[in-house]
Amino acid sequence: MPEVTTPEVTRADAAGGEAAKTTSHIRARGGRIPAPASASAPAPAPAPGARIANGPAAAPRTETPRKGTFSSLRIRNYRLFATGQMVSNTGTWMQRIAQDWLVLSLTGSSAAVGITTALQFLPMLLFGLYGGVIADRFAKRKLLLLTQSAMGLTGLALAALTLTGHVQVWHVYLVAFLLGLVTVVDNPARQAFVSEMVGQDELRNAVSLNSANFQSARLIGPAVAGVLITAFGSGWAFLLNGLSFVAPVAGLLMMRTAELHKVDRVPRSKGQLREGLRYVSGRPDLIWPIVLVGFIGTFGFNFPIWLTAFVYHVFHQGAGTYALFNGLMAAGSLIGALLAARRGSSRLRLLVGAALLFGLLEVTAALAPSFWVFAALLAPIGMVGLTINVTANSSVQMATDPLMRGRVMSLFMMVFMGGTPLGAPIVGWVTDAFGARIGFLAGGLISMAAAALIGLILARVGGLRLKIDLRPGHPHVRFVPRAPAVRGPRGRSWLRRRRRTA
Repeated sequence: MPEVTTPEVTRADAAGGEAAKTTSHIRARGGRIPAPASASAPAPAPAPGARIANGPAAAPRTETPRKGTFSSLRIRNYRLFATGQMVSNTGTWMQRIAQDWLVLSLTGSSAAVGITTALQFLPMLLFGLYGGVIADRFAKRKLLLLTQSAMGLTGLALAALTLTGHVQVWHVYLVAFLLGLVTVVDNPARQAFVSEMVGQDELRNAVSLNSANFQSARLIGPAVAGVLITAFGSGWAFLLNGLSFVAPVAGLLMMRTAELHKVDRVPRSKGQLREGLRYVSGRPDLIWPIVLVGFIGTFGFNFPIWLTAFVYHVFHQGAGTYALFNGLMAAGSLIGALLAARRGSSRLRLLVGAALLFGLLEVTAALAPSFWVFAALLAPIGMVGLTINVTANSSVQMATDPLMRGRVMSLFMMVFMGGTPLGAPIVGWVTDAFGARIGFLAGGLISMAAAALIGLILARVGGLRLKIDLRPGHPHVRFVPRAPAVRGPRGRSWLRRRRRTA
């Protein structure tokens, strides 16, 4: 799908094309070409109603040269951060597996496992925006020292209860909810702190490597947790997770603060939450990617429900097959993250195109005729799903004023993660009532419909229209700039000249 641009960019491109034609016409007549305007000359004011962005993000986008896959790791502060996150992410995945297994062993109920997951994500849905206000108001490195320490303490507390034999299911519920509360502040602070470590030029690469980091831990953590649970019990997985947070805390303490990119903190004042919402609502290049990610996160990312249903009810396999399916998705996600790290820019057309492909792959997997066809589709689904996440995350961050970044990213994470407590029960009910294939099919169709609708909205906002050309050798479906309204004889003659020179 072609790039969706703002009206300013569309007009600039059109003006550039006219300038090129005028230059060649003057040269043909032997005339002199006027000197270009100075770089310091003020830019012409946009037409009324044309502006959809404000602040630094209003400038036309330029192509960024392609960087190396690991270019942001040249920065010492980010290397320390990434190393600490790799260790703690592995511990986090260990705790997720051990936590679900512990609840299942205590209650024998899959519903109890679902309640644990909902409690962990519920604080993000309820208080996510307030976490963004806190992240914008205080120094992010200090906030992360507090949140990462608190997350380690939750793991140690659960380890102590489990290893002493006093753990009960309400303890796990409480720890999951407390962990969710800490995540409310930790997520936006961690997301926004990346730009302070690497700067705007390396931001996209660093966001992609963060995702690759998380997916690598997703491959390692569950495997280690499985060995520990089988050999020693869940308590040791909780203990190692709690200790794993020593690594990110040490990395934060070892950073050279003088090398961080300075970002002014927002002073305490009334109405900061409303200010953040107004900022996003007035920016179509922010609000619509967030809405798209919200739909896909709520209805398209319910893989624990679908994969377990396919394993037990469609293919009649066991836990080993479930681990295989998760491993295939994690491998695809890791490949997607590394490919995203090589791209030099984040385009909305890539986001919309990936969302359409993601929904189509889910629909195809839902109708897969055999076990191996279904399994083969999981890696591409993981790769495209990760592309959606990285592209949306980096494009929203790069288009946001640094003073607003914490609040905007908290809204992004609230929509993406907070939809789980809402969408999971609905998707679970559809899967139970109508079967695994219908549940998976519904998630894919909703993702495709959301991508198509939001793609058309972004095209309209960007001054584009859909053009269908069935001639051989031509792009059959593409977006092109809309022709301006023509009024009066002068307008008609101008349009005729444009057609002759096109």
